Amino acid sequence: MSNANETKPTTIESNDSTTTATTTTTIKKFSWPPLESNPEVFTTYLQSIGLPTTFSIGEVFGFDEDLLAFIPQPVLGIIVCLERLGSKSQYNSLNTGSPENYDKVSYYMHQSKVLDNACGIIACLHAVFNSPVVSTDPCSVLGKYRLENENTTPTEKCKSLESNTEFQNIHKTHASRGQSRTITSDQSKVKHHFIAYVLDKEGKRLVELDGTKAGPVLLEDCGGDVLRGSI
Repeated sequence: MSNANETKPTTIESNDSTTTATTTTTIKKFSWPPLESNPEVFTTYLQSIGLPTTFSIGEVFGFDEDLLAFIPQPVLGIIVCLERLGSKSQYNSLNTGSPENYDKVSYYMHQSKVLDNACGIIACLHAVFNSPVVSTDPCSVLGKYRLENENTTPTEKCKSLESNTEFQNIHKTHASRGQSRTITSDQSKVKHHFIAYVLDKEGKRLVELDGTKAGPVLLEDCGGDVLRGSI
């Protein structure tokens, strides 16, 4: 995402009504930098904005049962980092999702061009807010955002995050950690995209949540096992 500047004219008037001057005030838009695909970065970020310390982000080292057994249980959601080999339009055409599926999950938000490289935190929000066992402190950044958007549309949730300065400041801090520091100066180098897999409201069916699509993508009945269902 580019670091576009917005220029707004400002008129300054003196006490002498015959004298006026015009200046310009430059307001720099916030560019959401990408996050490193690192469970430690994600965990620290989420806990700093209000995720209870009893929850964390782990890493899947392989799909064999012996390796899956190392993952702490229960698994409440899956965040996947994908490399887009084609264009975004080609990717989205695979399964666009549907607005008709909004009510299948507790939380779904769109992702705008402004939030282009905020897909990491959006995937985290999708995973956290669709877990019925995760509560948030209403005074925390995460809790306040959750309450403010409890009854808003996916587009309104997107707009709310775009302008949330508390989120912006914390996001910038954690995006500067790890390997993501090497690409924040040139965000055109970002070739990966984060999405989330969660269970539907009934806790049985796997759902793909990607804010760049038209809506949630309903997948197969996974029997409530979001980990193995997403493999």
